[in-house]
Amino acid sequence: MSDTPELNPHGERAHLEALGYSGNDFHRSMSLWSNIALGFTYLSPLVGVYSLLAYSLSIGGPPSIWWIVIVGFGQFLVALVFGEVVSQYPIAGGIYPWSRRLWGRRYAWMVAWIYLWALIVTVTAVAEFGGGFVAALFGVEPSREVQLLTAVALLVLALVVNFSGTHMLARVARIGLVAELVGVIALGIFLLLFKRANSFSVFFDSMGAGGPAPYTVTFLGAALSGLFLFYGFEACGDVAEEVDNPTRRIPRAMMLTILVGGVSGLMSYAGYVLAAPNLKDIVNGNDPDPIPSILESSLGTVGSKIFLCVAITAFVSCVLSLQAAGSRLLFAFARDRMLPGSSWLAKMSERHAVPANALMVMCAIPILICLYVYADPDQLPRVTAFAVLGIYIAFQAVVLAALRQRLRGWRPAGDWSLGRWGTAVNIAALCYGVFAIVLLVKPPSTSATFLDKWVVVIGLLIVVGTGLAYMLIARPYRRSEAIGEGDAIEVAELLRSMRR
Repeated sequence: MSDTPELNPHGERAHLEALGYSGNDFHRSMSLWSNIALGFTYLSPLVGVYSLLAYSLSIGGPPSIWWIVIVGFGQFLVALVFGEVVSQYPIAGGIYPWSRRLWGRRYAWMVAWIYLWALIVTVTAVAEFGGGFVAALFGVEPSREVQLLTAVALLVLALVVNFSGTHMLARVARIGLVAELVGVIALGIFLLLFKRANSFSVFFDSMGAGGPAPYTVTFLGAALSGLFLFYGFEACGDVAEEVDNPTRRIPRAMMLTILVGGVSGLMSYAGYVLAAPNLKDIVNGNDPDPIPSILESSLGTVGSKIFLCVAITAFVSCVLSLQAAGSRLLFAFARDRMLPGSSWLAKMSERHAVPANALMVMCAIPILICLYVYADPDQLPRVTAFAVLGIYIAFQAVVLAALRQRLRGWRPAGDWSLGRWGTAVNIAALCYGVFAIVLLVKPPSTSATFLDKWVVVIGLLIVVGTGLAYMLIARPYRRSEAIGEGDAIEVAELLRSMRR
């Protein structure tokens, strides 16, 4: 990897003007650590591990932990590719403008449409999973009504904080980062050192998970435990126009988010498994919510309550970061006149310099999905799987577009570059992504009906179908006034000439 000389004394503004933007919409007030905090609280190893620990153990047993290592390595490759892209295109919205500049408007329309719905559903899933911890904190039975009310409360609270501006977003993200580190690293070390009820050998013992089926099949079925954990680092790029020195800082923030998040998630997962007094019951599916009991047996009643406060802080920060990232994507989409009501969606708050109406949409639609989950709680794991699938497809669309440009002669010209390793890393990242998508599409072995087997694919087809229909009928890409599409090679040459 190599760094190239910075553009010029006027840095960010000159870079954005070269890309066709004025650079005056946002306040550029987010530091490197605030950017890392945003990506980390979006990735949220605490939320990922807490949400799917029981599910992954019941599907694949303790060896499911190795998915954290596998997926972490694969997503680090994707982060390297994203780092080069965002360094050349430090534009708000991330996935959407990257796809447009690497391929074209119609391609970007479909990628952003899929990614937008995946983000909306992800916000919903995280808010829903947080309900159980709020109920445990107050000693309330985690009923459907409680889960609905707490999920809506988390969404509205995040909206209020996001409306307060980038400074408040960064501040709460940093608080969430501290909560995450305490919640996953500090507690993980404590459980590993002092509260082990099981030996390390359990991570090589399926404990009967999957029954008589070959364990390879069973292990592949537990992939969601890692796949759900390792995204969110792209949020560092969604707020690119709000970060100081983004062409250098955002790639580093993405990589640090993956590295710290992976180590944190691994320690947290291992700590809970080794401290679980009833591990066999969890693997057998008899304890669908084991973490509160593990905490109480390890920390006592008071200690577990304190830690639940830490966990809830992490959930709030995660919802906040997701909502912020989704609103920036909506804003970028609407700024280019690619959506119905684009002028309304692209409206900025003059006081706080945030996309106010886009934020409201990112709160309102998840609340409607919460009502759907309330009516049919069994759909929450499938809703989660759809969110992960949509995000992985959007990621790989960017990776594919970057590889296409490389094969046409593109040499990324941002301040951060992989140099001669770029093409090899790009190919490896694409291969990993295709493998991950196949795992997400693969029906669970426990599915009994056609709908159970294919509901995630059906949801994806509905999203893709509606997006294609709107694109072909309304042709929003023709209304777009955005400058540049598929111009990676030309922009790279322009940026290099500006450095001379």
